[in-house]
Amino acid sequence: MFIALPGTIFIAIIIGYFSEKTGFTRNGYLISIIVCVGGAVVFFWIRALFGFSFGTHGVNAIISSVGSLIIVPTHWRRR
Repeated sequence: MFIALPGTIFIAIIIGYFSEKTGFTRNGYLISIIVCVGGAVVFFWIRALFGFSFGTHGVNAIISSVGSLIIVPTHWRRR
């Protein structure tokens, strides 16, 4: 189970990078990656502790990364 943690972090980094690259978010690369990694790690631990999940670790990482980008507001957004 803990071998999946580096994969979850890697997927979250990719999602954060591509969300900035495509213009889905305008927070800056570093902020988007930090938000994605934070959401994915939190959801990883929710799965580990409580057993709640959407499927495989990869699907959980994708859904939690995109969800955290939508939910977490940022004050550093450029107009």
